[in-house]
Amino acid sequence: MLMYAVSVTTGKQEFAGTNDCVYLTLMGTERCSDRTLLHKSCFTRSARGKETLIDVHVKETLGDIVLVKLEKEKVLFNDQWFCRCISVKTHSGERFDFPCYRWIANEKEMVLREGKARLPQDDKTSLLKEHRHLELESRQKLFRWKEWHTGFPMSIDANSGTDLPLDVQFETAKAVDFSLNYIKAIENLGLNKLKSLFQESWRDIEDFQEVFIINKNPMSEYVMQNWESDFMFGYQFLNGCNPVMIRKCMNIPDQFAVTQEMVKGSLDRGLTLREELQAGNVYIADYGLLEGVQANATDPNTPQYLSDPFCLLYKNSQNEIVPIAIQLSRQTPAGEANPVFLPNDNRYDWMLAKMWVKSSDFNIHQLVTHLLRTHLTSEVFAIAMYRQLAAVHPVYKLLIPHVRFTIAINTAAREKLICENGIFDKANSTGGTAIVEVIQKAMKTLTYKSLCFPEAVRARGVEDLPNYYYRDDGMMVWEAVKSFVSDVVKICYGSDETVQEDEEIQAFVQDVCFSGLKNCEFPDSLKTQEQLVEFLTVVIFTASAQHAAVNFGQYDWFAWIPNSPSTMRKPPPAQKGQVDVKLIMESLPDRGRSSWHLGAIWALSQFQDKELFLGQYPDVYFTEQPVVEAAEAFHQRLAEVTNIIKSRNENLNVPYWYLSPERIPNSVAI
Repeated sequence: MLMYAVSVTTGKQEFAGTNDCVYLTLMGTERCSDRTLLHKSCFTRSARGKETLIDVHVKETLGDIVLVKLEKEKVLFNDQWFCRCISVKTHSGERFDFPCYRWIANEKEMVLREGKARLPQDDKTSLLKEHRHLELESRQKLFRWKEWHTGFPMSIDANSGTDLPLDVQFETAKAVDFSLNYIKAIENLGLNKLKSLFQESWRDIEDFQEVFIINKNPMSEYVMQNWESDFMFGYQFLNGCNPVMIRKCMNIPDQFAVTQEMVKGSLDRGLTLREELQAGNVYIADYGLLEGVQANATDPNTPQYLSDPFCLLYKNSQNEIVPIAIQLSRQTPAGEANPVFLPNDNRYDWMLAKMWVKSSDFNIHQLVTHLLRTHLTSEVFAIAMYRQLAAVHPVYKLLIPHVRFTIAINTAAREKLICENGIFDKANSTGGTAIVEVIQKAMKTLTYKSLCFPEAVRARGVEDLPNYYYRDDGMMVWEAVKSFVSDVVKICYGSDETVQEDEEIQAFVQDVCFSGLKNCEFPDSLKTQEQLVEFLTVVIFTASAQHAAVNFGQYDWFAWIPNSPSTMRKPPPAQKGQVDVKLIMESLPDRGRSSWHLGAIWALSQFQDKELFLGQYPDVYFTEQPVVEAAEAFHQRLAEVTNIIKSRNENLNVPYWYLSPERIPNSVAI
């Protein structure tokens, strides 16, 4: 008799253990073992976090162990089980590892591949080819495409979180956390005391401290103290929560009626506006996506309004970015009913004009920068990965940490945030039909190259913009991710031809489905290692760094409501000299919308318990030593980036940490 020593490890998460009967069969290149029960008694619990050791006896050698089959049979009721991993030590001392990290619920059986990464062309036996085919066939039945709204990116075919495949649902602790987070926010912020006053306006700007003072932090307090300054207004275009709107302006748009005479007092180099444009010192934020969008009309008692402003920004001789002209509408011809607001206008005219820009910026941030270009885009990558890449595929192993909980959080968002009567409807001027309108328009701007961080920076002409920490830190993280991805690709793909011959990776990129997009330039095939590296870097960077940059600063920058109003309740001013505090307070969100807004941004800004940050891979999908070493080098490089950022921040009045690797979660999970 020959003996194989088998170790089976149950996951540590809530309810990972099971009382059901679990049987194991070893499948080798020569023959299979008999089915073996993991426990001596069917009522012995496979406990959470427990390692179960069993001996499998056979009469003859099984050859190389290539598959392990698990079968679960219910005892009293179907009790799901999370298998973390299995290892098999042969009678000759050789070890085979089988990563799992999956739930077994109603399935009669699950078959695991040995852990070494394998491309589809590497499988030579009919047994392995058939297993691979059946795995993908099964996944494609579970992960089905669905168009939630016309013109949106395709999403998972599921109406609720419980409809999702078990392996991509929230773990119990995470699900409860998400459900309670908003209630917790309401309580922590003291917003429940305002329920009887929800429809009332605030009396004065200082009154916003009633809901702000309870749960402020150093950054949000700094914003509260400095929000009205032109420097702070301009700084946010660089390092605030939506740092992607600013672009170099070489020519003033035809619809923007700003003139030399208007701005000459703001230009401090003694040059004309044309000369400053040619010198590269003028920038613009353009909110044309909001043109013609119908503002939220879900509450007939409270009209809400949107604008589509231009904001001209100037890099002055102190290398500060400051606003020098704002036009709130594209109405043509511009004139008395559509004025250009200037820094030398009266205080309240200029204050309200900047509030309108920041309100537009907030709504573009929420729907385009954040929702579309991180959440929904990452979900497309995740679904395509599950549909087209077998678990043994090296790219599956590389990407799986970066899609963790993404499908679940997006499904929850469609249930609770952007649905009819969701939080967007309650708080934002882009609620209601505006959600669909804005996403549909923004989809026309979504291109593959716009997701490549260096390309996006160059396209906006901001390579040399001073004090642009989002760009600087983003480039360091992009290069670190790209270097790691390149190492893995070189280990797993010997040549460009190997990439071309990989049927699964070609199916993956073809299945990345942005329905209806024209001229989006998403590749439908990959021909070189370099192209594969860039594509995978886009996937990982979007899910980790880009999401972190535009998500976790929401409470910092948006909590002081006058700095970033979620909605406006009066139309944009059509004349100068008529704005006073009363009009401003009637324009800003009322108490109720302020409360919904604060609760949402507080909840969305929280790191999760047991968060996994960039480069942390506790689940061992790769068993090859060269990849393990590449992951360690990645971790070390990220630590170097963290130290560079930490050292720089020590000398800044407003530290920028959103792209510091130790604060970048691996995936879009909140």
